[in-house]
Amino acid sequence: MFEWDFVLRFGIFFLGVIVLLRIIFFRITPNREACFGMFIFGCGAFFITYLLHSVEMSMGFAFGLFAVFSMLRYRTETIEVRDMTYLFTTIVLALMCAVAKLSYIELAALVVVILMLCALAETQVFAPTVIERKITYDRIDKIQPQHYQALLEELRERTGMKVVKFELGKVDFLTDSVLLTLYCER
Repeated sequence: MFEWDFVLRFGIFFLGVIVLLRIIFFRITPNREACFGMFIFGCGAFFITYLLHSVEMSMGFAFGLFAVFSMLRYRTETIEVRDMTYLFTTIVLALMCAVAKLSYIELAALVVVILMLCALAETQVFAPTVIERKITYDRIDKIQPQHYQALLEELRERTGMKVVKFELGKVDFLTDSVLLTLYCER
């Protein structure tokens, strides 16, 4: 039986997840496998939830579904926090579009708000991109706390990077060197 409710809800979900994964996620991290997995996982969650939303479910069944999703997380290879966040957002969109008791306009507006928040989170306005670099520094006489600012300037000059801060690592007195972790803006 053909239902317009299903078509409209899936259309809102489909457009939302395409914008989320292809335009926002894939632009920053062009990982085709992750994008594919999130898309199919989201579609599956939408279909299952839409088809079962009229069936009365117990709280135990709902927790069981949550446990299955959690086991998938621990039984697979390690997923980056960012990828896991996009997977979670894809699932949220799927569940929300499948069962939310909202009008189609309200549902579409809520999807747009979520997409705008994701797009904002990917900008330098929200959080600048900081990369870590580990280097071996050859002058341990400059690692005392009172020389912090001078060492920071020297690291900027010698590396040519915008070093924001650094942390001391293993100090080797035999070779007069120290392992530094540099935090640099792009």
